[in-house]
Amino acid sequence: MSAKRRVDLDPDTVERDLAKLVLTVVELLRQLMERQALRRVDGGCLTEAQEERIGLTLMLLEDRMELLREKFGLEPEDLNIDLGPLGPLLPR
Repeated sequence: MSAKRRVDLDPDTVERDLAKLVLTVVELLRQLMERQALRRVDGGCLTEAQEERIGLTLMLLEDRMELLREKFGLEPEDLNIDLGPLGPLLPR
């Protein structure tokens, strides 16, 4: 018999809660893209110009994520959802 889980919806925080969920997904994708880019750089399959462009893009995305977190009063650790026995969603 499992315990019932209640969704606590608060109209005062719905915008922040939605932003937290969306930013969590974006952060997960950003980290996956970053790891893929590092593998491609380490594999030597990118030109220097491509490496520069990817690096700049990832830095800009990280900066935008920081601005959005600040706008909604979120810390980086707020985006790391606890998946119970699986552990945290994000590796860092």
